[in-house]
Amino acid sequence: MALMAAAVLAVSSFSGVAKAEVEVVDVDGAASEPEIYEPLVPPEGSESFVFEAEVSRMLDIVVNSLYQNKDVFLRELISNASDALDKVRYLGITHPEWLADKPDLEVKIEYDEDNKTLTVTDSGIGMTHDDLVKNLGTVARSGTTKFVEAMKDGQGDMNMIGKFGVGFYSSFLVATRVRVASKHPEADTQYIWESGNGDSAFHIYEDPRGDSLGRGTEITLFLKDDANEYLQAQKLKTLATHYSEFVTHPIQLRTTTKKMVPVETDEEDEEPEGEEGEELEVGEDEDEEEEEPEMEEVTTYSWEQVNTNKPLWTRDKDEITDDEYQDFFKAISKDYNDAAAWSHFDAEGNINFKALLYLPSELPEYLRYNLGPPESTGLNLYVRKVLISDSFDLLPRYLAFMKGVVDSNDLPLNVNRETVQESKIIKVIQKKLVRKAIDMMRRLAEVEIDDEKEVELDEEGNIIEPDDLEVPDEPKEHPYIKWYKKFGTSLKMGCLDDSVNRDKLMKLLRYKTSKKHGEHDWTSLQQYVDNMPEWQKEIFYFAGDKIDDAESSHFMDKFKSKGVEVLYLTDPVDEYMFTNIDGFKDFKFMSITKEDIKFKDGDEDLELRREKFYKKKFEPLTKFLKKSFGSSVTKVVVSSRLERAPAMMSSTKYSHSANMEKIMKAQAFQHGAEDDARNKAMRVFEINPRHPFITSLLDMVPSDEEKVDDTTRDAIWLLHDVALLNSGFTISNTKNFSKRMTRVLKHQLNLESLALHDEIDPPEEEEEADEFDADAFGGMNMEDLNIDLDFGGVDDLD
Repeated sequence: MALMAAAVLAVSSFSGVAKAEVEVVDVDGAASEPEIYEPLVPPEGSESFVFEAEVSRMLDIVVNSLYQNKDVFLRELISNASDALDKVRYLGITHPEWLADKPDLEVKIEYDEDNKTLTVTDSGIGMTHDDLVKNLGTVARSGTTKFVEAMKDGQGDMNMIGKFGVGFYSSFLVATRVRVASKHPEADTQYIWESGNGDSAFHIYEDPRGDSLGRGTEITLFLKDDANEYLQAQKLKTLATHYSEFVTHPIQLRTTTKKMVPVETDEEDEEPEGEEGEELEVGEDEDEEEEEPEMEEVTTYSWEQVNTNKPLWTRDKDEITDDEYQDFFKAISKDYNDAAAWSHFDAEGNINFKALLYLPSELPEYLRYNLGPPESTGLNLYVRKVLISDSFDLLPRYLAFMKGVVDSNDLPLNVNRETVQESKIIKVIQKKLVRKAIDMMRRLAEVEIDDEKEVELDEEGNIIEPDDLEVPDEPKEHPYIKWYKKFGTSLKMGCLDDSVNRDKLMKLLRYKTSKKHGEHDWTSLQQYVDNMPEWQKEIFYFAGDKIDDAESSHFMDKFKSKGVEVLYLTDPVDEYMFTNIDGFKDFKFMSITKEDIKFKDGDEDLELRREKFYKKKFEPLTKFLKKSFGSSVTKVVVSSRLERAPAMMSSTKYSHSANMEKIMKAQAFQHGAEDDARNKAMRVFEINPRHPFITSLLDMVPSDEEKVDDTTRDAIWLLHDVALLNSGFTISNTKNFSKRMTRVLKHQLNLESLALHDEIDPPEEEEEADEFDADAFGGMNMEDLNIDLDFGGVDDLD
């Protein structure tokens, strides 16, 4: 706590970065080459002050451990500058003369590659001699904090960025020496504060340049040898845009351009003359070669505003157009596509904040290529329009694809303002953002679209039939379905992770089913439940790789004949979710590939009598099959749901399905998946008592198992393998399967033996000579071939 208290220094009353040059402006207002003023030692007559002990300790903390990223020094200096501008704008109401001579309120950033300096200048309130001593040499003297406290009674909505006062000292992360020039509008003299990194004292003296600022503060950083990257215009622009893009006041960056131009010379000196001043005559045959002009390097300067984007979230949403919302989304997300939807709201209560959330229309790269969580969460956290973090987890993992901004004046920041303290306030913000995000998706899902085609009417109101034959347009795809196809997997992960909002998220899920609802074949769980018959108590689903697998599966036969709707799960995460969630509302999820599927739409007494009859009739076969199959199946039962198939392989109620078994085996980083029994389904062999294959096998069952012939044994195993494949499982012992299939083919082709025939010994054949074999010409030359190669002269080729 002592170290942290030592870090609470106040310097928010001015802004800045470094400046080692005096700007000279010509009559036209263009910036000309600066005049360098860089005394190595303070001039005579300067005052020396020793830092308080706490300040010295605080400086060591700032440079060595407080900031994790030294880039933030520019953010801190710009934030201080913004505070100074806010102060003078407010105080200018009662002191208009302060703004009369210098009405522009802006921040300027300059760099000098030759002198290795970086300068930040603001036209804010500035500081007097005493302010420099108090604010830059004493602990807990934050000008901003004191100013806000003083304004509490008269101006309650003053929004100052500065708080801790250590921001200025972040300059020593990149500088060996810092010089601060400041001029307060009530002071007659412009003063300079100067100190070096590691010095125990600072110096204050009158600025020998006089009143060069008029009003404001100029901070010059003399950069370290390893900080030359901050002498590049692109680097400075990137940092200023990243951290301070939405600061209220303009931030101007002076860029330097060097180019080669011809040297200007007097025309009289260029004219060649004779001995008596006469012009020399040049002969006609002489080449008049223009000499290359002499070139020189010229440096030009220009100003560029780097914070052109406005903080849209601070405006009234009724005044913002859709195009403005879309442009802002592209600016903060660096995405060229339009957003699918957005939510702009102000949260008021115990915690006040503004937020603007966007649903992107295209998958981010990390989701498309499964690259892991991104470094940036996509949700930027601002405090009074200054970026604090773009990686703070304000949204849960399953909503990390969302873009937007959150801005609050009440966030509890750490002393370095790089992170946000964990607190109840943060949890309140997180909870509110998640609710708003889910509500935004719900509203998108409820959007009504008009599929009706517009028709042309005549003067009497009759429909004008088109002359040309027109093909009916495809029904419009709902905007939510278009979005859900890309981001649905994230919502399903949310159903697993977010138990608090699970019910809301499950209402947003959409599935294709065995039935088509209207023109759109996507169904919500609520629609499914609403369409269920009264006797149905479960939500049935089939999980597989693709819909065609579900449509052709024998498990679907009974459901199709009875008109019972089945959800098709083709996303790998679907079955994870359905097996780990109790259900939707009062209905459990049930895979149709599991055992003990019952249809209670008929005479239950009749079904019970049939079940008992078939069980008793086929008991010899079921016992024989279970003994023959051994551990490959858990049990053999007589099925009441099979129609076309003679047999199918289901799984027990609480074990994995065939689809889940494949998913578990495919886990790239799962150790021992093949040997872990928990990853394997407990298989149930179901036989169809009405199928001819099964009734024939019942007749083939011997009283003594030792008397079973190979044909019968191959038949039952072939039935086993076919059922295994049709049910989505894989054959584990492919060698035995190959042997059985070979025996079946041998029997089908009526072969006595599979012994190979003897090798043949074909007679030798004389080789026929090629028509144009070179040996056929013997010693003939071109003349012997009687080929006329005389093409005549070149003209004959015309």
